[in-house]
Amino acid sequence: MKALAVVLVVLGVLAILYGGFWYTTEETKAEFGPIKIDVKERRRVNVPLWAGVGAIAVGTALLLLGRPR
Repeated sequence: MKALAVVLVVLGVLAILYGGFWYTTEETKAEFGPIKIDVKERRRVNVPLWAGVGAIAVGTALLLLGRPR
């Protein structure tokens, strides 16, 4: 549980700092016999600010609630 909490906090901080992430897709646009035309396209996924703040809040709550009393 502690590891999940730390991962949530780290992902939340990264979401706030970077605001999203990029990934690349590759698809074949045309194929003429042995000749193939591939296109690589970079796409961005935006992560809302509230999602980053929420991940930090949930991760912190898990860390605090998971402590022995």
